[in-house]
Amino acid sequence: MSDDWDEKTVVATSVTPAALVGNKRAQLVVLSGSNVGEMYNISGDLIIGRGRDADIRVQGDGISRQHAKLKIVADAVALEDLGSTNGSFVNGERVATRTLEDGDKIQLGSATILKFTYQDEIDQDFQRQMFESASRDALTQIYNKRFFVERLQSEFAFAQRHSAPLSLIIFDIDHFKKVNDTYGHLAGDYVLAELAKVITPSIRSEDVFARYGGEEFVIMSRSTDPPSAAVVSDRIRAAIDAYDFVYEGQKLPVTISVGLASMPHGSIKEPADLVAQADRALYEAKDAGRNRVVIAK
Repeated sequence: MSDDWDEKTVVATSVTPAALVGNKRAQLVVLSGSNVGEMYNISGDLIIGRGRDADIRVQGDGISRQHAKLKIVADAVALEDLGSTNGSFVNGERVATRTLEDGDKIQLGSATILKFTYQDEIDQDFQRQMFESASRDALTQIYNKRFFVERLQSEFAFAQRHSAPLSLIIFDIDHFKKVNDTYGHLAGDYVLAELAKVITPSIRSEDVFARYGGEEFVIMSRSTDPPSAAVVSDRIRAAIDAYDFVYEGQKLPVTISVGLASMPHGSIKEPADLVAQADRALYEAKDAGRNRVVIAK
């Protein structure tokens, strides 16, 4: 199971010359799947799959550990299927090997679609900005609710099929309205942004940390069982409790209450159930006095 849920996708470097057309570089852009909008430069031969040794790691139903390979042949890029269980498709046609052309759509598994394209630096910057604006919260610079909801669907489906652990941490800032009313909304914005900065280094690269709405945040932690997720939850709570939030010379009182839910669990049948259980645990933490972690029963 550890091969399915490894650290962050790494695009390998290579001494093979990059595929270029004029001043444009060959790239893959994820159109659908678990990491929509991400871009990968093709600077050498690359393995695509969900395994530990894949250069471009993609998660999804029907994707093999080593699913396909991108090869630079002369000044072109070819896709080679690596004997995957479910095959590799280019523009809807199953292929063993295919030289790719600008705009080709590569489908791996049931839901992952990659676009092969040539882009110059301006194109790359635009694509990156579009991805960031669509997936990031403007104030905190962490993922937004839309991105979280999309990832929750795919992560939940995978965890359910493979009986893999998936934990969801929901927390919000205690008495946040009082912070806004007492110190002003700019102070509140400072707290939200600073909180994200404090927590981000504690989040694994494969986890999803997002602003869920207002002062509420979520962390979706793949392949993490309840005891491990509880440790993470309390570490985050303690870090916020210990941190000095100082705005314009004034120290602000900031703590968080945390709810945690995990699967596999008999009562969790769909993503909304996981969110609802974590949310109920959060409100139990509030009712119990705040600045604490409650694990859903």
